[in-house]
Amino acid sequence: MDPINHSNATRRGILKCMAWAGTGLVWSVAGGVPRAVGLGGQAMAAGTGDFTFVQISDSHIGFKGEVNPNPGGTLQEALDHIAKLPAKPAMLVHTGDVTHLSKPEEFDTAEQILQGAKQDIHYVPGEHDVIGDDGKQFFSRFAKGATEGGWYSFDQNGVHFVALVNVLNFKPGTGGNLGAAQQEWLAKDLKDHTASTPIVVLAHMPLWPIYPQWGWSTDDAEQALGNLKKFGSVTILNGHIHQVVQKVEGAVSFRTAMSTAFPQPPAGEGKGPGPMPIAADKLRTVLGIRRIEVAPPTIPAIQDQPLA
Repeated sequence: MDPINHSNATRRGILKCMAWAGTGLVWSVAGGVPRAVGLGGQAMAAGTGDFTFVQISDSHIGFKGEVNPNPGGTLQEALDHIAKLPAKPAMLVHTGDVTHLSKPEEFDTAEQILQGAKQDIHYVPGEHDVIGDDGKQFFSRFAKGATEGGWYSFDQNGVHFVALVNVLNFKPGTGGNLGAAQQEWLAKDLKDHTASTPIVVLAHMPLWPIYPQWGWSTDDAEQALGNLKKFGSVTILNGHIHQVVQKVEGAVSFRTAMSTAFPQPPAGEGKGPGPMPIAADKLRTVLGIRRIEVAPPTIPAIQDQPLA
């Protein structure tokens, strides 16, 4: 797969990347260039790095659509899948849309299922998690140690993690927004870290313009990316679009993730974003988890693994 640069990205090129969604690949990244390895014995035997962590996203607890009438069940399947990994991950990250409509009972159900993983879990909100209350329920349950705006950072085994919030000012036609206060915080947070520090950024909406017409972008992402330019290894993980798309630009690797609830159509296909119909026996080929192996100073190796 060729890296896509947003300055000359074409719809055909973007769809080419999307075609890999759900096929089950290990992404071993060296020198900023991803190399695909088939998911199987070789991939499952991997895991000798300093530590691994797993990304899940877009569980949409409370969704009642025909494509998946039981998103809680497929979330549990994802957690069961994680429990069977040969190397126990150091933590999980959830990149948003924990719930579908921000209802208290949806948060209750999600919290109960996720607690069953018995893992340290770090969260960022999706736009579905902040409906009606600007995320008060979400932050009180899943981001108690965050700043007043909900963003935060932490360190793990020499890697600096930054959790951003780009959904509070979401607009379907233009996407997410970080805002001035968060941009100022990010600059200060990164200031004292050396260029050799590996950086992992968590966000819900993409920090590159995959398809702004559908809200698949963050309108002030360039300012944030400017503060990341000095670092030799930056991995940006997000959800929102329910499929795997990647772009490598210099030392920055952008990667969207599969959902554990339902797929969405490729950019520009059909009337707009939303649950994409799929045969019941094919659903688990497009739902999944992501396993990230980190062994500083090398670039993280990434494996997208469907539930099927």
